[in-house]
Amino acid sequence: MSNRYGLSVRGAQLGDADGLAELLSKAGVIVAKDRLAQRLTVMLDQPGALLIADEWGPPSGVIAVHWHAVLTADPKVGAISTLLVDPERRRNGIARLLLKSAAQAARSAGCGELLVEAPGAADDLRAFCLATGFEQSGETFARALRKRA
Repeated sequence: MSNRYGLSVRGAQLGDADGLAELLSKAGVIVAKDRLAQRLTVMLDQPGALLIADEWGPPSGVIAVHWHAVLTADPKVGAISTLLVDPERRRNGIARLLLKSAAQAARSAGCGELLVEAPGAADDLRAFCLATGFEQSGETFARALRKRA
């Protein structure tokens, strides 16, 4: 999908369960590999994109964005449910590259807005959202995917 300095962003596959389990464990989220493989199967069948930042070895980051129609607007809405970068690889532009790729996928699917649900968000996530064009509304951050007229 996207490539920058040896870092590529690509769609996740079932074979990524081991690498994603390792990435999640670095963030303190322990998930059994077989359970994660089941979740991947379900997520890959839903409308959305599950993207991995890949270098050499296990994934450096992951983003999950899902889209759906809403009653309050014509274009669909994209919602980011996961954005995670290996703690040792942070501050290298990986999250921005993942966000750019997810926004592109959501835009192509007909979404007009991208949301990040962030209840009790850590300060670094809040700062990242604000620095990348999201506007805070309660505990949700929203960002238009098309320029406003």
